[in-house]
Amino acid sequence: MSARPAPLRRHRSLIAALAALLAIGGCSSKSSGPVVVSVVGDREDVTKPLQQLPDPAAKLILEATAQGLVAFDASGEILPALAQRWIVEDDGRSYIFRLRRAFWPDGTRVTARDVARMLLSRIVAQRRLDPDGPLDAVQSVVPMTGEVIEIKLAVARPFLLQMLAQPQMAILSREGGTGPYRRAQQGEALFLTPIDRATSDEDVDEDEPIPPSQTRVLRAENAALAIIRFREERAALVLGGRFVDLPLLLPAGVERDAVRTDPVQGMLGLAVTGRGKLLNDDYVRAAINMTIDRSALSALFPLGGWATSEQILPSALDLGRSPTAPAWAGQTIDERRALGNATMTRWRADNGDPAPLRIALPQGPGATLIFGLLRRDLAAIGLTAQRVPMKQKDADLRLIDEVAPYDSALWYLGRIGCARAVHCSDAADAELQAASLASDSANRIAHIAQAEALMQAHNGYIALGAPIRWSLVSKRLNGFQSSRRARHPLNHLFRRPN
Repeated sequence: MSARPAPLRRHRSLIAALAALLAIGGCSSKSSGPVVVSVVGDREDVTKPLQQLPDPAAKLILEATAQGLVAFDASGEILPALAQRWIVEDDGRSYIFRLRRAFWPDGTRVTARDVARMLLSRIVAQRRLDPDGPLDAVQSVVPMTGEVIEIKLAVARPFLLQMLAQPQMAILSREGGTGPYRRAQQGEALFLTPIDRATSDEDVDEDEPIPPSQTRVLRAENAALAIIRFREERAALVLGGRFVDLPLLLPAGVERDAVRTDPVQGMLGLAVTGRGKLLNDDYVRAAINMTIDRSALSALFPLGGWATSEQILPSALDLGRSPTAPAWAGQTIDERRALGNATMTRWRADNGDPAPLRIALPQGPGATLIFGLLRRDLAAIGLTAQRVPMKQKDADLRLIDEVAPYDSALWYLGRIGCARAVHCSDAADAELQAASLASDSANRIAHIAQAEALMQAHNGYIALGAPIRWSLVSKRLNGFQSSRRARHPLNHLFRRPN
């Protein structure tokens, strides 16, 4: 029998060592006590969640302890949160929310004035990252009474509620948020307890103790430890799995039925963030994009229903037509690489040999597999590649791995626009701004379509496929649903009776 590949042997050794550590102690998910949850991340994700977005652990702790006006349910649909109900008036330009009865962690009542002030702060912060998104039209956030606020828009934005349901739109004070859980640190774990039921609108007995099964024990930890904790039945749920850690599942021996994938849309690809003679050349960026063999990705990540992509947009969305295909989409990989080689031959004749392309990727075996594919494909047109950490500021290509927060082409285009320090098209950026200012939907769609075509032709983003999001779910846990938003509210889960 041939020796196992070195990466797989290393993964097996790591998993064996972590399993030995877990055998020493820790709580089991078999008991009738709290539901034990691991989320892939680190300590800063749960201690400084707003600074760590869009990390899955940061999103999870925000939605568990600090509600926004609305939230996503387990299936990705909008449901009430801090607002118990709302109405939409003035042809979609006025959203009026009535707040439920809620209290801050120090016991003071949440008022509409508090919420309006904090929400406006969240909106301003998000506009910097997504200047052409649904929050661009917000004119004011006004407390109408002690329990009612109004969001006024210059023009209607159909995806406003989807944006307000994002964890980053959570309303929280310095002391924390309004639930659905209160947090308490115990060692490396967070204990999440449902908020005092006296603060809710439900008709419940305030003196009745909270059943242990309604509490949660949450750990933010690396994927290998989370997987082994689950395999050893010391956790009932693992959340936040991404492509980087997917190769760990096979050597860990996790049952296939325990693995759940979310049918998410978003961006998994490389943004061109470098500048200089090489990457400022339109033909070179196109050559880099066309030389990547997406078909090989399917073998690296054999997931049912997962699709690779050569386009910025996954579907028509609100584009008004099908997404623009790259100019080279109908060519074979050999034909594309022949064109890429011709481009690089010309460039070298004028400029000499280029420096290696610095590719910023996260840690993890899945990222190692992708880097191997990229290095091989770039070598096919005479380019060398160097892997650098995600925190390195001077990377030439930087991985984007994000789930779309709302169903509009504007998010995809804005995510790789000039405001996000990506090698961008000024003409496309002008079209996005024109779309934001458009007073009617037809004119807005026309500007979005023009921006999309320009961005696709610019090759400032190298699409690879849809994001990969996976979870591990115990057979003893009910209430878990696959989510097109990759959101899994902890208060929607319950343990199946023995």
